[in-house]
Amino acid sequence: MSLGSTIYNSIFKRSSTFALTLIGGAFIFERSFDLTCDTIFDNVNKGKLWKHIKNNYSQ
Repeated sequence: MSLGSTIYNSIFKRSSTFALTLIGGAFIFERSFDLTCDTIFDNVNKGKLWKHIKNNYSQ
């Protein structure tokens, strides 16, 4: 059995499994994309954001 037929039989054969795979994939992609963008934003603005400088102003 080839890889293509295995994927077809386990995911694409039934519409419900295909829909759940799409929803799960979209959720995982959204979370990973959001975390990656937040990490890049924090690194670019290191030392400028409130969470980085709030210790300078706390009493």
